[in-house]
Amino acid sequence: MDAIDVIRVKRDGGTLTPGQIDWAVDAYTRGAIAEEQMAALAMAILLNGMTRPEVARWTDAMIRSGERMDWSALDRPTTDKHSTGGVGDKITLPLAPVVAACGAAVPQLSGRGLGHTGGTLDKLESIPGWRATLSTEEMLGVLAEAGAVVCAAGGGLAPADRKLYALRDVTGTVESIPLIASSIMSKKIAEGTGALVLDVKVGSGAFMKTVPDARELAETMVAIGTDHGVRTVALLTAMDRPLGDAVGNAVEVAESVEVLAGGGPSDVVELTVTLAREMLAAAGVSGKDPADALRDGTAMDVWRRMISAQGGDPSAPLPAAAETHQVLAPSSGVLTRLDAYGVGVAAWRLGAGRARKEDPVSSGAGVVCHAKPGDRVTAGQPLLTLHADDEARFARALESLDGAFEVSEGGTADRHPLVIERIA
Repeated sequence: MDAIDVIRVKRDGGTLTPGQIDWAVDAYTRGAIAEEQMAALAMAILLNGMTRPEVARWTDAMIRSGERMDWSALDRPTTDKHSTGGVGDKITLPLAPVVAACGAAVPQLSGRGLGHTGGTLDKLESIPGWRATLSTEEMLGVLAEAGAVVCAAGGGLAPADRKLYALRDVTGTVESIPLIASSIMSKKIAEGTGALVLDVKVGSGAFMKTVPDARELAETMVAIGTDHGVRTVALLTAMDRPLGDAVGNAVEVAESVEVLAGGGPSDVVELTVTLAREMLAAAGVSGKDPADALRDGTAMDVWRRMISAQGGDPSAPLPAAAETHQVLAPSSGVLTRLDAYGVGVAAWRLGAGRARKEDPVSSGAGVVCHAKPGDRVTAGQPLLTLHADDEARFARALESLDGAFEVSEGGTADRHPLVIERIA
């Protein structure tokens, strides 16, 4: 085949054949298609879209570019969750132990943060000794011991996606819903899980800012999962405000442990239990309710086993930033808005996030919120506490918070419900 012919089909609004898709993905992975040619094809896909069969075949070709994991040796069904990312989204940390405590196995491959959105691996690496990189054999060992594992994806998993993602990032084609959906789902399906729940975030702190865009992405991913024999369901959830009270790395781990101990912010608890019930139902596991696993300590037991099995010390003190700075309420009234994006950028500038994939992060940096939209506050009351290793970072963080919150006498908070919609 010829790359130019494939580009022309999609450029002119046509439908790629399965053979053209298979050849294009394989040839690009091998280096037989030039970067500029794949960039042109990606732009044509962005502008003209893909049919459901095209997306399914594209995803399948990316899966076949590498290995596919197999958990059939386990004595329980597998189920997983993927979040499209947000601010304060530490749900994986309590969720995996809760689901494992209720009888399913959770092989969770996670990533690192970039920009204003946090990364699960960055958060867990604030625990002394914890390791993100495991072999497949080590993952099986942790699953057998604890029922859940959270780790980095190996280099052999959907290498075509890794190469294409880097190209999309520098060619203005990240926003293509078919390419976003196939990128996410190729890795999740290659991971080998039997059931998948998608947490598609909506709002200022999310990649998808509107409900219609988030719904389109969710429907595309559910269709891909279904077409590949993976029981898949999606929830659209709010990301117009931070999730929970903590935004950062160690501060989010501490909040997750509070949830596992039976406390923690109500929105984190609600979303953890809701997603856990969906994961268990998708895996066909019934019996113990996730809320009970939080109350009776069994989820905490799984957490301790999981962290220990990956070299971490669940009892060790978490890192703390050297400097703090409080942001005070400018007046008395109702906190009507706390913008997730502004808080996320502040945490990033404090050192909790990175601008490039190779940048280091500070474990102790972040933001702790002391009020949520809808809460009544008084003038001079702390709204946020900023944490950083270097006080010079506070000025830039405060710039990102300018206009990110509003206090109004007699005002009301305009916000999405936590769970907006369910798509199956």
